[in-house]
Amino acid sequence: MEKLIITIAPTGSIPTKKNNPNVPIKPDEIIQTGILCEKAGASIIHVHARNPVDETASTDFHLFEEIHQGLKQETNLIIQISTGGRAGMEYEQRCERLSLKPEMASLTTGSVNFPSSVYVNSPDLICALAKDMKTHGIKPEIEVFDTSMIQNALNLSGQGLIDQPMHFDFVMGLKGAIPATIENLVHLKSSIPHGSTWTVAGIGAFQLPMGIHAIAMGGHVRVGLEDCIYFSKGKLASNEQLVNRIVQLSNIMGREIATPDEAREILGLI
Repeated sequence: MEKLIITIAPTGSIPTKKNNPNVPIKPDEIIQTGILCEKAGASIIHVHARNPVDETASTDFHLFEEIHQGLKQETNLIIQISTGGRAGMEYEQRCERLSLKPEMASLTTGSVNFPSSVYVNSPDLICALAKDMKTHGIKPEIEVFDTSMIQNALNLSGQGLIDQPMHFDFVMGLKGAIPATIENLVHLKSSIPHGSTWTVAGIGAFQLPMGIHAIAMGGHVRVGLEDCIYFSKGKLASNEQLVNRIVQLSNIMGREIATPDEAREILGLI
């Protein structure tokens, strides 16, 4: 079984320091979190930007640029920039950051009902973001909230907009999206092309059990305060604690942890 790739999603668009004081908001906080999480065992960092004043999600190119440059200078992590739409749904608000040419970027290949809003990704917008990633040599992480998004990604691959082998992130346990069950994880894994790589991002209390299933099934794991602010019931987490726990569990289960360069080889980035 190949080594385990751990992605850290430290910030996201929703949790604030009021929810958990360990959520990194300012660029220097996100960069420092990247340093700590790389030391703990992470290979990839999934990057969102926040307004440092009010902690709201931001599309500010200069914030993404500062975070990207700092992480490149201070770590060897694979930088994966989010093109998610909570900060702004329009293509123009989501594409500019791709000109930074990170090694990876997230690409959600469909729309989904969030608990209090609709996350809209029109076919034209998805196609445009995929074209930008192709132009800039960025490997998409295809964010899958339900099975239909796999087929949408396969259609883009058929059009030459996503290269094989593809990499998928199964986002499971979010209200309005696919439930976090072992049966659904097996179904998602069996629905992607042979040779693809995949990661599981369990939301809330599902982060730990879905991560354990992914380790056992040969997939990879995403953890972080974007998806769950607790280490256990009532106990707030830090990003590096969540990485450390997956490292320890993977070692117990006999699976080694990939370094950033080993992750690059597994993902076909080098």
